[in-house]
Amino acid sequence: MTTTYAVLSEGLEKRFGEVHALRGLDLAVPEGTVCGLLGPNGAGKTTAVRVFATLTAPDSGTAAVAGHDVVRAPAAVRRLIGVTGQYASVDGDLTGRENLRLFARLTGLRGRAGRVRADELLDRFGLGEAADRVAGTWSGGMRRRLDLAAGLLTHPRVLFLDEPTTGLDPAGREQIWTAVRALAEEGTTVLLTTQYLEEADRLADDIVLIDHGRAAVTGTPDALKARIGSSAEVTVAGPEVLADAAAVLDRLTGGRPVLDQERLTIGVTVRDAGLTLPRIVRALDAAGVPVTDASLRPPTLDEVFLRLTTPTPQKEHAA
Repeated sequence: MTTTYAVLSEGLEKRFGEVHALRGLDLAVPEGTVCGLLGPNGAGKTTAVRVFATLTAPDSGTAAVAGHDVVRAPAAVRRLIGVTGQYASVDGDLTGRENLRLFARLTGLRGRAGRVRADELLDRFGLGEAADRVAGTWSGGMRRRLDLAAGLLTHPRVLFLDEPTTGLDPAGREQIWTAVRALAEEGTTVLLTTQYLEEADRLADDIVLIDHGRAAVTGTPDALKARIGSSAEVTVAGPEVLADAAAVLDRLTGGRPVLDQERLTIGVTVRDAGLTLPRIVRALDAAGVPVTDASLRPPTLDEVFLRLTTPTPQKEHAA
């Protein structure tokens, strides 16, 4: 079965003066999926979104969205996408309903069609009761939901979300996550940049770690976690058995156990998905090592991020 890509780029390059924002970015996002773009500040995430949304032209390379080249057919791309930036773009002096109807007119939905679509989205995002209140009195989460609704007025095939939950409290983030999951289930392709690793873990089918303007690592959240392995930690009864415990863990994992003389612990990375905690404890018991505590936990996406990317002094071009 042939995979159809909603977003596809090869060798994207973009400079802003001395800043080399994109350095040959290759990206392939299948239709109907959520792709999370992660990376350090300055890695090129926002620049990539701006290129795909036809807001910035690449210096070289190719990019296509929904089958249309972003340079040769930008108007066709714009008809098929929605974009939500890092900060809500709603007018605080207008009501929620007035905001959406204004955006509807700007996107070509005029008259009754625009009014009906605006009302549909207000209800869908749980904003109907507050729709006739001035948006400046709304909470941050409500304004972000209104901003997301504005990006959906034209039923986009591809939605670009650039850090959509920046500055929101946990409840506000959960509201946005619920909306994004619903969109994905309906077949909308979502390209999401985020600083919240939990967000990518919860929403993304695939994750692309961008580092210094390139796609450094690509895979599902579980596949990326498997690359760095789980973490085992064993606490022994006394300092005299630390070395014996380390030898057992070295044999089981092939890793490099790290000893803490004060805490009487040994930590080691476990890359074998079949190595269970009971098996570790039984091996230590068979070696005569008295254990007072033991744990085995999978890595977090935060640990993947820190391990597989490097800080960059560059600053992304401001949108």
